[in-house]
Amino acid sequence: SELVDARIAALQAELAVVRAEMQHFTYAVSHDLRAPLRHIVSYAQLVEEDAGPQLNEEVRGFLSTITDSARNMGVLLDGLAAMARVGTAPVELVPISLQDLLGPMCSELSAQNPQRAIDWRIDQDLPRVLADEALLREALGHLLGNALKFSAPRECAVVEIKVAPADEDGCVVLSIQDNGVGYNPTQQAQLFKVFGRLHSSTQFGGIGMGLVLTQKMLERFGAAVSTQGAVDGGCCVRLLLKRA
Repeated sequence: SELVDARIAALQAELAVVRAEMQHFTYAVSHDLRAPLRHIVSYAQLVEEDAGPQLNEEVRGFLSTITDSARNMGVLLDGLAAMARVGTAPVELVPISLQDLLGPMCSELSAQNPQRAIDWRIDQDLPRVLADEALLREALGHLLGNALKFSAPRECAVVEIKVAPADEDGCVVLSIQDNGVGYNPTQQAQLFKVFGRLHSSTQFGGIGMGLVLTQKMLERFGAAVSTQGAVDGGCCVRLLLKRA
């Protein structure tokens, strides 16, 4: 038993070192690559300003592509930096009322999208859970934002938020079901990969980091996330949370 405990402790220490190294690597890469990106954008703009009248339309298109691609890479680096910050953010477990948290968040999203028809269907008397408030709020922000984004083609976005008992003792399942475009279940594995996208950027914005960040945030305080979807049949995201 002592040998097993010692081995577990050694593996946990080794895992902590690997995680710290990965966090440092991601953070360093996301920052060190910014200087050359700024140079690419700046010099492409200088060429366009100084030689623009002498360039034909095709060449000006090339310069525009260079600039757009560099800026897009900057957005991708922002995603990597965000993931690095999640891994090092302090965690404080406190009782949180899902009712008090979700109600204002949904109202705020409706106010931010006045042109959209949004039907929030939220269970009454949602329970209290044990979580880190900042991380849970940000994770829910990603998920609710996704529900609205992928239901954009619908005349009215319908988002159902429910809680059910979990198979695991002391836990509850919070589900967020939308009526959006859904996804092909055979591509499920792509959802939680860095920059994983199941829809083209021309259809829906974003860089494919929302669910990855959500998963990392929830893992920090012992929660978990899973999804289920169908083509043109919406998506259901389920969060396994500890009951307060």
